[in-house]
Amino acid sequence: MRLLVTGGAGFIGSALIRHILEDTDYSVINIDKLTYAGNLLSLTSVDNNKRYTFKKIDICDGIEIKQALKKYQPDVLMHLAAESHVDRSIDGPGEFIYTNVIGTFTLLQEARLYWDGLNEKKKNNFRFLHVSTDEVYGDLDNTNKLFKEDTPYAPSSPYSASKASSDHLVRAWQRTYKLPTLVTNCSNNYGPYQFPEKLIPLVIINALKGKNLPIYGNGMQIRDWLYVDDHARALLHVALNGKVGETYNIGGHNEIKNIDVVKTVCRILDELVPSKFDYIRKYEELICHVDDRAGHDIRYAIDASKISHELNWNPSETFLTGIRKTVEWYLQNNEWCKSVQDGTYQGERLGMMQK
Repeated sequence: MRLLVTGGAGFIGSALIRHILEDTDYSVINIDKLTYAGNLLSLTSVDNNKRYTFKKIDICDGIEIKQALKKYQPDVLMHLAAESHVDRSIDGPGEFIYTNVIGTFTLLQEARLYWDGLNEKKKNNFRFLHVSTDEVYGDLDNTNKLFKEDTPYAPSSPYSASKASSDHLVRAWQRTYKLPTLVTNCSNNYGPYQFPEKLIPLVIINALKGKNLPIYGNGMQIRDWLYVDDHARALLHVALNGKVGETYNIGGHNEIKNIDVVKTVCRILDELVPSKFDYIRKYEELICHVDDRAGHDIRYAIDASKISHELNWNPSETFLTGIRKTVEWYLQNNEWCKSVQDGTYQGERLGMMQK
């Protein structure tokens, strides 16, 4: 089986590719534009695998996508390529609309044409999995409800609005053209190889440098945290076993306030690498509160009962087991962190492309 993954050099995409190549005998074609968040160093463990192919392609480039589909003849297309950082979407929404909406439209069009040309057996088995976010559902503030697959969309940021738009496109292509699509909406991911602009790696790296740990507003925003390797397992499972036209919410069953996430990371660091700075005794002392993000949603919470009951998938990690693994990984992979922080990973990835 051949799986084409878009955005495979990103945080979740690289975890998915490592899972496929390490735990199955399938082949993977990784298509990635290699924006700032695309890091081929996250795939060094599989880079020499004969079942792995990388191509630098922008999903908005229909000609390149068409050629890749024709050449590699994938059985499954897993679409993860997206601009995904909320703060960046607020500062510059145009790139998010272009990549997340126009890119998904381009991919759907080329996938439909490719699918139309397949023989009957391959056509019946082909799947297009679109990976989205729980942020499309909006804010659950002042309620005990959970996001279900039929929760009305109410995106708050340019990022979540662009993802909501792409979700609607995928469902429309399934309804109108019968393209065999599936959609997943996941909660906040964390784990190894996450770009340091995100909360957990930022806290770990800043703490080790004795720098401030910035928390938006009062830090009482609640998120459901999903360990990235659990998410990777779920995505492959949905792609292979999900029902065409269905949506599956993927969550970690870990609703935690942002401030408590940061304090948990600090306590693990206190245990593993006690502070050597003379101006703090505990890493929690570095926490500082900054102005809240514009339009910041207060609470996200996923109801993942559908994927559990219908596909028998459940997360393996609790937050406490997953966050410890995450902190330990960052402590043991200082060179990866350093290369991302100083930008040298961008030069190194070019060298890997040319091998």
